[in-house]
Amino acid sequence: MKDIFKIGGRELTSRLFLGTGKYSTNKIVPQVMEAAGSQVVTVALRRVDIDFEEENILNYVPQGCVLMPNTSGARNAQEAIRIARLAKAAGCGNWVKIEVISDNRYLLPDNYETIKATEVLAAEGFMVFPYISPDLMVAKELEKVGAAAVMPLGAPIGSNRGLKTKELIRILIEEISLPVIVDAGIGRPSEAAEAMEMGAAAVLVNTAVATADDPVMMARAFGLAVAAGRAAFLAGPGATQRYAVASSPLTGFLR
Repeated sequence: MKDIFKIGGRELTSRLFLGTGKYSTNKIVPQVMEAAGSQVVTVALRRVDIDFEEENILNYVPQGCVLMPNTSGARNAQEAIRIARLAKAAGCGNWVKIEVISDNRYLLPDNYETIKATEVLAAEGFMVFPYISPDLMVAKELEKVGAAAVMPLGAPIGSNRGLKTKELIRILIEEISLPVIVDAGIGRPSEAAEAMEMGAAAVLVNTAVATADDPVMMARAFGLAVAAGRAAFLAGPGATQRYAVASSPLTGFLR
C-alpha cells in the first residue's frame, strides 16, 4: 500500500523536500534530486535569471518536480508578499515558502511578520508554507489564516546541528492539524529519520546535502532515511521501558 502525501493540491510519494542553494554547480541539482527521489524543490527568486540560462536554477529543476519558490531576503511581510507575487508572475506556480528574517546573526524567522504575509497570500490563492521558530500559538494562528503547512526549524539555518528544537516540534505535531515539515538545521540522515519517526509530515534539507563530500550519495542517504523514519512511524514503535524486559521466555528451560 502506497503512502501518499497529499498537500497543496498535489500527491507526493516522497517526503523529502530539497533546497538548491550552496551547490558548487547547478548542474548537480538533477542528480541530487534523482538520487533522493525528491519531488519538491525550493528555489530563491533571485536565482531565477531568464537572461543567463546557465545561471538560471529553473533550467536544472527536473520536469515533474513541484517548484516551491522561497522569499529569501525578505525582512518584513510586505517584502515577502512582493517576492511571492513576482515568483508567481514569473511562472513559478502558486506554492511559496515564506521566509521573513531580520535577525542577521542567528537568521531566526520573524514569526509575526510571517503570519501577516501568510494571511495575505493564502487569501490570494497561494499554497503557503511558512518557515517559523516552533511556537504553538504561532502555528495555530497560521492554521487559522490558511497556511498549507508549518515549517519549524530544527536548529539555526545552515548549522547542521540537528533537532535542537525536538520537543517543541513534537508539541506542534501533537496539537495542530496542519502538516509539520521540519526545515533548517538537520545535518545527518539519522536526524531526518528521527523527525519522521516523531510524526513529521516531511523534512526539507539543503546544507547537509550541498556541503557533503559527495552530495549525490548524501541525497540518496537522506531519501532512504526519510522513508525509513516514515515507515517506523506508521509501524507504531513499541513503548519504552524503565527496566530490562526479557526478549525470550525465562521459563521452560531444557533439563
